[in-house]
Amino acid sequence: VNPSAKAEMLIRKPVSEVFEAFINPDVTSKFWFSRGSGRLEAGKTVVWSWDMYDFSVDAQVKSVEHNKRILIEWPGTGSATTVEWVFKPIGDGATFVSITNEGFQGDEDAVVQEAVGSTEGFAFVLAGLKAYLEHGILLNLVPD
Repeated sequence: VNPSAKAEMLIRKPVSEVFEAFINPDVTSKFWFSRGSGRLEAGKTVVWSWDMYDFSVDAQVKSVEHNKRILIEWPGTGSATTVEWVFKPIGDGATFVSITNEGFQGDEDAVVQEAVGSTEGFAFVLAGLKAYLEHGILLNLVPD
């Protein structure tokens, strides 16, 4: 069984606002990547760039279910992996976000290392999202 990466967090904002934060690169760039080539739409490939690391990645958008779910495929170190965001409204003004990254390939040590690194990375993404949406603070977790 291949390990997967999973990070989850409660964001005290309505699901429509939290969902938009991942669909709209103008918002996502405040807490994750430096810039994105466009909004996430099913069937589209977008480019996400981390200028501070001189790094870009193509993300193929497989599925977008408005205010519920996003599924992308992107290159991993060995082969492509999938990333799924699930958005669950909690009451009127909060959202539980779950991010799962799966499909790591390679030898056992490499797969475990990749899954652990991805879990850590997405935990930072969610912490940055929470600080930005709830408090208007840019934590700069990814650049730092």
